[in-house]
Formats: sequence, C-alpha cells, structure tokens
Amino acid sequence: MHGSAPILSDSLVSACRAAVGDSLRTVIEFTPDAFEVLYVRRDLGDVAQVRREKAQFVENERVGFDEDYGTPIESGEESGIGAYEVTVRVFTDGFLSRVIVGDRGVILTTDGLDVDVMEELSVTLRRLLADAE
Repeated sequence: MHGSAPILSDSLVSACRAAVGDSLRTVIEFTPDAFEVLYVRRDLGDVAQVRREKAQFVENERVGFDEDYGTPIESGEESGIGAYEVTVRVFTDGFLSRVIVGDRGVILTTDGLDVDVMEELSVTLRRLLADAE
C-alpha cells in the first residue's frame, strides 16, 4: 500500500500505542486491494513474517467494506443501537479490532482489551481515516 501517507501511518500507530500500551501486538492499514503492516511488537517477529501470518485476517476483514450499518433495516425501522463504530473479534490468546471509514481500514491486534478504551480508540481511528480521505 504505497498510497498511505507516512503521517497517517504514524498517527494510527501512535493512537493505538497510546490507548492500549504494551498490550498492542500489531497495527495494519488496509484497503479493498492492499494492506500494509504499520507496527509489530518486537516479540512477534519481523514485518514480513507478520504480513504472511495476518494476510488471512486482512482478507476476512475486507468484508467490512461491503457492510452497511448506516441504513434502516428491511422493516423500515432504525436499528436502535446507534452508528457502527468498531468490530471486535475475540480469540483464545487475544483480540482483533477493525475500524473502516470509506475505502480505508485499520486492524489492530492486542493481548487484552478494555471495551471503554477500544470505543474511545475507534473514534480516534475513524477521525484519522476520515481526515485522510
């Protein structure tokens, strides 16, 4: 993903590091066609290795570009739960969180997860992605 501005990449990583600290494992920016590993915690290997390991995660999360939670459901009523903010997936040894705005998204993986922190971080990531549009 050569189109990502270094300032955006640095801002995404900084926001994630500030919010979740040493629990942060990886940060990946992605589009419908490409992805770039922006951050890898030292104990997890190098960027090339993580890129191979996370390729399937990225492919799975691309489904988010086709999701539409912003329109009323088929019955014509609003969902009643508010606007979409973040997708969180729970695994045995960690968490994967995805935020998408327009044609850009961010995936972060963490050891632990505080829901309030993740909600606040998702707002920050959505703002950074929207500003880059």
